[in-house]
Amino acid sequence: MMYDLYSLALYAAISLLLLFSLFCLVLCKVSSPYPNVLRLDEEKYFVDPVNGNRVKFPSLDDKWSVHLSVIIPAYNEESRLPPMLEECLEYLSSREPNFLYELIVVSDGSRDKTVQVASKSRNSNIRVLDLKLNRGKGGAVRLGVESCRGALILFADADGATKFSDLSKLEDSLRDLVEGDYRKDPSKVSEALAVVCGSRAHLEAESVAKRSIFRTFLMWGFHLLVKTFGVRDIKDTQCGFKLFTRRSAQLAFRSLHVERWAFDVELLYIAKCLKIPIAEIAVNWTEIEGSKIVPVLSWLQMGKDLFLIWLRYRLGAWKLRTKVD
Repeated sequence: MMYDLYSLALYAAISLLLLFSLFCLVLCKVSSPYPNVLRLDEEKYFVDPVNGNRVKFPSLDDKWSVHLSVIIPAYNEESRLPPMLEECLEYLSSREPNFLYELIVVSDGSRDKTVQVASKSRNSNIRVLDLKLNRGKGGAVRLGVESCRGALILFADADGATKFSDLSKLEDSLRDLVEGDYRKDPSKVSEALAVVCGSRAHLEAESVAKRSIFRTFLMWGFHLLVKTFGVRDIKDTQCGFKLFTRRSAQLAFRSLHVERWAFDVELLYIAKCLKIPIAEIAVNWTEIEGSKIVPVLSWLQMGKDLFLIWLRYRLGAWKLRTKVD
């Protein structure tokens, strides 16, 4: 009887190993080494908010022409977007007169009035990228980054949950990483390698106290998956407030495959693999109603994505761009 159980266990183990090997083989066959980025012709243009002309977006390959680009992914954000834009514009416009910036609102296939709301102010610093097909947050951020002009590039959530003035904390940290100030020497800093992540990790104890046991369990499960299959030393990978030098963005976003919620983890995984310096800085954060995350389904999707990110890179099915084209 014992021999039969041992044989059965051995047979099951061998079968599972063969199935996993077959899965890995199929995964390698169907995976593209580098991301295939879809962009429709009409998505390559924006409407000039001042004169109404249709103008082609620049390319991330172009030399920087403003100090800072703020990329704001937005899906059905007609209600939460206006306060965020107002806070952002108020803060950036208060800087020295020669500070140049732009806001790129990426409407990710929105079905509400997100595009109209973003265009309403007719502010020359705002450009709207109107995606006709929904890509997911990561896909929207990527196309916004590809269309920007900044020496530094920040992506910030449309809900305004992070206090925008905390940008100065990220800038201070980046200054230490690259040993330069992008407001004084943008060309040097633009070509440096650095990423600074806003973090809500210091607020975790407070947030756990407000969550249900089930949601807390899901959160800790996700953290475990991130540490196992993603990055170990970044406490909060999901905060939507991250600052990149232009060259770092070129390298990281052009290797990015995941277009939905787990894209932050892949970005940081890529940065780690390319030895791009990363810093994590605590920011002020307030939960805003209207989140698009569905607790169970979104976290299950992210968990699956995290495992497949790790596995594809381990198998060599996905590869990294190690230089700017």
